[in-house]
Amino acid sequence: MTKRTDSPADQVENSAIKSDQNEAIALPSHIAGSGALDRLVDTARDYAQAAASENTRTAYAKDWAHFARWCRQRGSDPLSAPCPEPQLIGLYIADLAAPSDQNQPLSVSTIERRLSGLTWNYALRGFRLDRKNRHIASVLAGIRRKHARPPEQKEAILAEDILAMLATLPFDLRGLRDRTILLLGYAGGLRRSEIVSLDVHKDDTPDSGGWIEVFSDGVLLTLNAKTGWREVEIGRGSSDQTCPVHALEQWLRYAKIDFGPIFTRTSRDGKRALEARLNDKHVARLIKRCVLDAGIRAELPEKERLALFSGHSLRAGLASSAEVDERYVQKQLGHSSAEMTRRYQRRRDRFRVNLTKAAGL
Repeated sequence: MTKRTDSPADQVENSAIKSDQNEAIALPSHIAGSGALDRLVDTARDYAQAAASENTRTAYAKDWAHFARWCRQRGSDPLSAPCPEPQLIGLYIADLAAPSDQNQPLSVSTIERRLSGLTWNYALRGFRLDRKNRHIASVLAGIRRKHARPPEQKEAILAEDILAMLATLPFDLRGLRDRTILLLGYAGGLRRSEIVSLDVHKDDTPDSGGWIEVFSDGVLLTLNAKTGWREVEIGRGSSDQTCPVHALEQWLRYAKIDFGPIFTRTSRDGKRALEARLNDKHVARLIKRCVLDAGIRAELPEKERLALFSGHSLRAGLASSAEVDERYVQKQLGHSSAEMTRRYQRRRDRFRVNLTKAAGL
């Protein structure tokens, strides 16, 4: 497989995006610079960057690059007056839904994400994109009405699946780390980014997304998650072989990790922990590889099996398997509503509460 490289035009465009991001926060022209003020500019830029995750910023930068390229191909300028131009953006999203060339049409959710990316990028440049403008809102409403489909849900990884996946892992240090990732992610209902962002202690690293506290009954995770700060309690399991807390303790002990990122890369031979934090993509790759090796949904072709599972399969597995009051599952997953939690429940007694009979019919 050949690795895709950006064209010279794309490289110039990406450089321009980075330059715009740097210039978005600067000293007013009438204020003379000084060492203290220049340092504050750098600090403000760091905070502005932290307003969105790295993955979100990368996606939004690609959204802008695609829109700018689309405009150039049609002899237009995304920053021409009036800026932003609602009619132009309405035409753009219409072309995403029903392309005039050989490209595949995008889903409604992807088109809405593209619009969010354009809104963010225009705001970065000091402009306001009014998504309620009729040239945008009416086109988007028509796209939703004509092309919207129920959201595609990833398959839930259930308890028996986790056990089968654990059995496929080797008994070296790398295997111990990956066991801990699967067990902790499943029992905590964690996102893949939450798993790899954990540190041993509070404020160990600048890019920390949370830390742990180990108690006799379990481990407490304090997470700076997608929806804000939250605590996740993970109790000890019924046996050491399936206990996420025991696996975590073993990993930290044998990897000799007492500071900084919990989940790090390992040496090529899988016997030594390195200092570099794991990327969240490792979690997705780990899940897909173990699903194949464990023979889960083996009746399906490999490509379909891989498409069914992702990092969210761990969260869906906890929501679907935990036989407890729904409120506890909602709290563990960090959802603001019970309805969101129900979307993650792949198997549940949907008609346990029968309003038809309760209404006298």
